[in-house]
Amino acid sequence: MTRSKALKYLYDLRLFGSKLGLENPRRLAEVVGRPQDRLRFVHVAGTNGKGSVCALLESVYRAAGYRTGMFTSPHLIDFSERIQVNRTPIPPRELTGLVEEIKLVLAAFEPDRHPTFFEVTTILALLHFARNRCDLVFWETGLGGRLDATNIVSPLISIITSVSRDHTRWLGDSLSAIAREKAGIIKPEIPCLCAGAAPEAATVIRRRALELRSPIEFVTPDEAERLTTGYRIGLAGQHQRRNAALAIRTVERLQNPFPVAPAAIERGLKTVSWPGRLQVLRQDTLTVILDGAHNEAGIRELCVWLKQEWPRASPSILFGALQDKELETWLPCLLEVSSRFFLVPVNSSRSCSPAALADFIAERSERAQFQTFDSLPEGIRAAQESATVLVVCGSMYLIGEVLANFGEQDPECVLNDWRGFNEPPSTNCRPR
Repeated sequence: MTRSKALKYLYDLRLFGSKLGLENPRRLAEVVGRPQDRLRFVHVAGTNGKGSVCALLESVYRAAGYRTGMFTSPHLIDFSERIQVNRTPIPPRELTGLVEEIKLVLAAFEPDRHPTFFEVTTILALLHFARNRCDLVFWETGLGGRLDATNIVSPLISIITSVSRDHTRWLGDSLSAIAREKAGIIKPEIPCLCAGAAPEAATVIRRRALELRSPIEFVTPDEAERLTTGYRIGLAGQHQRRNAALAIRTVERLQNPFPVAPAAIERGLKTVSWPGRLQVLRQDTLTVILDGAHNEAGIRELCVWLKQEWPRASPSILFGALQDKELETWLPCLLEVSSRFFLVPVNSSRSCSPAALADFIAERSERAQFQTFDSLPEGIRAAQESATVLVVCGSMYLIGEVLANFGEQDPECVLNDWRGFNEPPSTNCRPR
């Protein structure tokens, strides 16, 4: 089996849709020998920042000499980004071998109970980390937490980075409902760290921790400031300092059995790399700022950073979004930093059409200027001709496409699509 055939096999699993539940991943893990029992985990959930916290922790522990595993989603360009050992994506030979192995196992599953793309990818990651004898695995949830496929592990510590509105169709339409799903990763008597949260969310998380006798600590903004004072963080934005504070506190909690010297903490936080999060690229006379902000909280953090770091830039915004995003809450914030939009489609069956985005903006702003494009390359070419600073946001799908475009790569833009994997792209969507 070639790598391309292995990936096609995995992506074809999208035909089985998406499922929230632990029966399939538990059964699949059991059949392949429970690789999770040979590993130790830091399990990370949250609306925003969970991938950043994983990257920060991975960088610190690798700097300390440990063999690290990191499982994150979605990927930006290449599927192998999801499964990394010491920040090396899973090699083609290992990936194809694991897919061949798991393919034989999946033949025993009934069609109506067949594991999904994300469930199978989760088990592939466990096998890869176990066989590479990782000391510590940084384990990011895909969606929610309670019923997420990653929730079959017993971690050394659980982390909840933030709770805000996103994926409301699956997680609930209130902060308390969303918090209940995130708090589902808390395990009996296993410590939990949580970013400072709105009272509605914090109450739910704290109650769940008390029920399970899980020692819980909320890292408040003041505590985050104290913890990160004196450190240079390799990721931009005040919100990344809060994520770094969660990482530092985790390291303190895990000194036994994983001691880390202060120098390794300093080096790891300084040298961390996590593309697509307030990432600045320069191409000729154009400065491009890439940020995967795709919900209200993320867009707000992006706008705060732009006002602080680029107060006189007058940036243009290259924007694409999915149909289920609540643009009503985003637009006022974006209009505070820019009134010029390049509207493009996103490479997803759930993409909102640029024309629908234009109608949405026109109804809510008289001063906004916008152009629509049938493809991302057309939008980028137009921006290169007329903009000096370009902010790209609205979807992680879009960030991966832009990075691939600038790197002249073909993106494997098959990400976590939580609905209608086999539906044709929409041309008549109406943003919420």
